[in-house]
Order: sequence, then structure tokens, then C-alpha cells
Amino acid sequence: MSVFYIFAAPISLHSQASSIIKFNGLNFHEWSEQIQFHLGVLDLDSALLYDKPVAITDSSNDDERFFHNAWEKSNRLSLMSMCMMIANNIKSTIPKTDKAKEFMKFVEDLSQSDSADKSIAGTLMGTLTTMKFDGSRTMHEHVTEMTNTAARLRSMGMELSESFLV
Repeated sequence: MSVFYIFAAPISLHSQASSIIKFNGLNFHEWSEQIQFHLGVLDLDSALLYDKPVAITDSSNDDERFFHNAWEKSNRLSLMSMCMMIANNIKSTIPKTDKAKEFMKFVEDLSQSDSADKSIAGTLMGTLTTMKFDGSRTMHEHVTEMTNTAARLRSMGMELSESFLV
């Protein structure tokens, strides 16, 4: 009779984080979905799913102590992971908090605010003015990307002349 042992390869938080897109002010839903998925895979999503547990007391049982410690770890690592995956020009506009669930809400609110619009407009304008055709894709794809970027800027109320775009 053969016995097989299955050894799970440890999943590193860093390798998971490197595959998450950075929040740039425009992509909250995609960013949030990726963050929640990766934290869930790592079993670190308790702080996003549950409110902070009550403080541990002398009368706390083992389950309460375990949940409290797991939630604290989840909260700490979730906050660090989310902060790492936010563009630097946006980080300073997010209010400080020590709760991951609250931080996620702040980022969502920011993605819908006027200050995010200004930051996004600056990022899009920088992208548009430095965009160069490098031959890695078709000319049609390049022009379509430029047109889409210009359309996003116009939808934010920015005036872009045809001569500027040319």
C-alpha cells in the first residue's frame, strides 16, 4: 500500500502582491476585486469581511483569542498590501486609518471624488503627451488608445484641440 503526501507550496505575500494592478484612481473595481481575491487566497481577508472583534479579556475563550489574533494579523497585512498597490501620487490623499475595511472604503470614496479627478486628469495628460508608437502593436491599436485617453479627458471636462492631439 502506497502513501502519498501532498505538500502545499507556501504562497508568498510578495509574489501575490506583484500580480495585483496598482490603483490609479480610475480602476477601483478591478483593483478591489484583485485585492480581495489575493487576500482571500492567502486567508488574510478576515479584516475586510468582519468588524474588529472585542478586546481579549481574562474570560475570553480559546476561539475568541484565536479569532482576535487572526483578525489583527489579517488587518495589518491587508493594510500593508493595499498601501503597496496604490499609485504614489494618490497615497497622500487617502485619510489615515488603522482598519483595512475602512481603508478600502476611503479608497472607494476617493475614486469618486474631485481630487481623484484632478490626479487622474494629470496622469492621463502625462500618458497622452508621452505616448509614442513603438511598433510593439498595430498603428490602429496605438491610435485607438490615444483616442480613448483623449475621450476620458474630455469626459472630465478638459478641452483638447485637434491640433494638440495631432
